[in-house]
Amino acid sequence: MNTNEQYDEAIKTCEDIFLKKTKDYGTSWRVYRTISVVDQIYIKAKRIRTIQEKGVQKIGDDILSEFKGILNYAVIGLIQLDKQTDETEDLPLEEVAKLYDQKIAIAKKLMQDKNHDYGEAWREMSQESFADLILTKLLRIKQILLNKGATIMSEGIDANYYDIMNYAVFAMILIEEGKHSR
Repeated sequence: MNTNEQYDEAIKTCEDIFLKKTKDYGTSWRVYRTISVVDQIYIKAKRIRTIQEKGVQKIGDDILSEFKGILNYAVIGLIQLDKQTDETEDLPLEEVAKLYDQKIAIAKKLMQDKNHDYGEAWREMSQESFADLILTKLLRIKQILLNKGATIMSEGIDANYYDIMNYAVFAMILIEEGKHSR
């Protein structure tokens, strides 16, 4: 399989989880503010890092499932940025699926462009680096929020979410290839 096919496979499993949870819970996540989405991703990335450092996992969800959750929360964050409302409106499943696919298409295009320029350097990276990069992006988003959304020369919150999504996909691909632990 090539990278595009592996990317699509990883996304397919994440989207399946996302849409099934939407059927179960509706779009209860619409209540999340940006900081809450960031904290949800932080919890998952911090758990990955803790498991990596301690070498022991005591609850069921493995590292792969945490990367899937990180990706899905980043999609939620992007949708919430677009909706820009405190409303907790319940979105129809079809609209959620469409919004999900839109965000993924943007992330995939970004991945393809960066792979062109960087020569798929991510394939040589450690799982630890992906966790650290995700945590760094979250700290950047928190700083942007403290700056009331203003940046001087940096990308915005959305760009950080897209990078988080792609780091999560890269980690999932390398786990599936057996190059990283579950």
